Amino acid sequence: MSIRPYRRNLLDDSRFDDFYDMIDSFFNDDYSKDRALRSASFKVDISEDDKAYKVEAELPGFSKDEIDVNMKEGRLIISAKKSEENNKKEKNYIHRERKFSEMSRTMYFKDIDENGMKAKLDGGVLEISIPKKEKVDTSKKIEIE
Repeated sequence: MSIRPYRRNLLDDSRFDDFYDMIDSFFNDDYSKDRALRSASFKVDISEDDKAYKVEAELPGFSKDEIDVNMKEGRLIISAKKSEENNKKEKNYIHRERKFSEMSRTMYFKDIDENGMKAKLDGGVLEISIPKKEKVDTSKKIEIE
């Protein structure tokens, strides 16, 4: 008899994801799609009230010129692209690094007013307000004869 609690799917326990990712990256050179998505993307929170949706995207280090926000057929597309080059000629470099990152997220919203959208970047957090369309009551009373 064992005194440990028995778990049928111990491998499915998400508490060990970081550990398994570390082991996988040690033994494998390629990344899984899930791990690549987690590491090459930005976090997004979406909330709503009666009048609007609010999208908050964490984009630290990006300026507003490096971020594009587009709405097409109800799909909100947030893209961020950054290219950093170190072109200093002051030293005889043996090794120089350049960074390039490009991330994009797409979210679908229905029944929105695309004309009233507003976006603001403050402290590395992009806030987008997406107003909802007013619901029109289309019900019709049918008289009984």
